[in-house]
Amino acid sequence: MLLEIAIGDAYGAGFEFRPKGPEFTNDLARYLKHPLHDMPPGSYTDDTEMSIAVARAMIATDGKLTPWVLADCFVSQFRTMERLGYARRFRDFLLTVSDADDFLARVKPTSDRSGAAMRACPIGLYADEETVVGMAELQARLTHDTPGGIEAAKAAALATHYFRFDRGPKERLHEYLASELGPFWLEEHRGEVGEAGTEVVRAAVTAVRNSSSLSEVLRQSVDFTGDVDSVAAIAMGAASFCKSIANDIPPALVSGLENGEWGRDRIVDLDRVLLDAEWRASPSPARL
Repeated sequence: MLLEIAIGDAYGAGFEFRPKGPEFTNDLARYLKHPLHDMPPGSYTDDTEMSIAVARAMIATDGKLTPWVLADCFVSQFRTMERLGYARRFRDFLLTVSDADDFLARVKPTSDRSGAAMRACPIGLYADEETVVGMAELQARLTHDTPGGIEAAKAAALATHYFRFDRGPKERLHEYLASELGPFWLEEHRGEVGEAGTEVVRAAVTAVRNSSSLSEVLRQSVDFTGDVDSVAAIAMGAASFCKSIANDIPPALVSGLENGEWGRDRIVDLDRVLLDAEWRASPSPARL
């Protein structure tokens, strides 16, 4: 799951908010450098880094997440290399935060963008929907304590849960989300993807439903244009568990993914720990 998230994120990062044209070569042959971002091709962004932080928090608490542990993992993961690829204001905030207590005291969780959704796929590993929804809301409230931010996080986590626990075929994913969250999720996304979290996740759901392989999921996610690194990260994370979606990620995208301190090999190791565990927690997790 985390490896697929990182590949989707790193590949999508080369196309984020770029219009289609001669330079928009969405053929999955290689990672591309974004002309406006000072990051080498194959570098992942905050979508992956914060998913790693959520996974680390789950492991540290044996699934019983708390706001403090999540904040601590957000801060410590960022400090591993203070990578680029974060939203500018949030990165500036993290550069000034001293620890988890400082994070919780100073954060302003008023965004309805996709930041809480893009890191929510690991939450889908909990065994029951009530815990998935509760934990997704818990982690969303740290930074995106808005109706849209919370709903997007719940949807991303539930999409992963749906496939992890084989709740139904991919063609009915939208119906499952609608039954849990409301009719907004019945509609497919069309056109460029904006920054609203619910729009990003609905595009990811659309890409998964209409694909038969991970390569197709990735290509369709990027083809929307707009905030496509987040679309691809969420879609690839959820689709990695779908039995009817073939795992045919091009070898060049696997080998080309960054492999430093928190690169490909360590992500694979963390994935293994996550997937070997049974994730059960109180159905009513502590709120902020």
